[in-house]
Amino acid sequence: MTSDGSSQRLAVVLFEGFELLDVFGPLEMFGLLQDRFEIALLGPSEGPVASAQGPRAHADHAYANAPRPGLVLVPGGRGNRLLVKNAAFLAWLGAYAAAADHVVSVCTGSALLAAAGLLDGYRATSNKRSFAWVREQGPAVEWIPEARWVEDRNRWTSSGVAAGIDMALALIAHLHGIDLVHKLADGTEYEWHADPAWDPFAAKNGLVASPKQSRAGLRPDEAAD
Repeated sequence: MTSDGSSQRLAVVLFEGFELLDVFGPLEMFGLLQDRFEIALLGPSEGPVASAQGPRAHADHAYANAPRPGLVLVPGGRGNRLLVKNAAFLAWLGAYAAAADHVVSVCTGSALLAAAGLLDGYRATSNKRSFAWVREQGPAVEWIPEARWVEDRNRWTSSGVAAGIDMALALIAHLHGIDLVHKLADGTEYEWHADPAWDPFAAKNGLVASPKQSRAGLRPDEAAD
């Protein structure tokens, strides 16, 4: 909801091969607040867009005629391996998202934001198993290897897949207060990880030392099995 009491448009950028939970995990939370958020799904053209898992989502608008956004959410998914090399798509995304109040990504969606220049000079994170590849897409980004999500001004990026739900709740709390988020979490029987620094997957994937390795003074690549 904006200062004048109207709802904010949340524009979700779909593409062939998007990750289902990256999109519909956050949308479960935003969609429960229809008086505050108007959700619009965008695609290469209006109509069905196939996810990486197979089920399709219906894009309300093609990229070319997408309505002005309040928030832009970009998911990850194997389809973004091609899109990071698609100059026309990146030019559109860079211009479209730059007009938003908040720019948000889940999982490897941050690779698309980075490739479009939207994270230059910002702190950001991503999926830990794909972290090295994502980092290659944005050399001017300060990549944070250990984080559930990272907030830097109006850029919000989350770790892999399920972390997008935690970030979505944090963003809703930022916009509308913590009490509302507790009601959402309780209503969906979701255990919210409210600490953005909670990230056991960074150590599991060798991005930071595990507590045991840290005590021993070993780098992750020096640790025994």
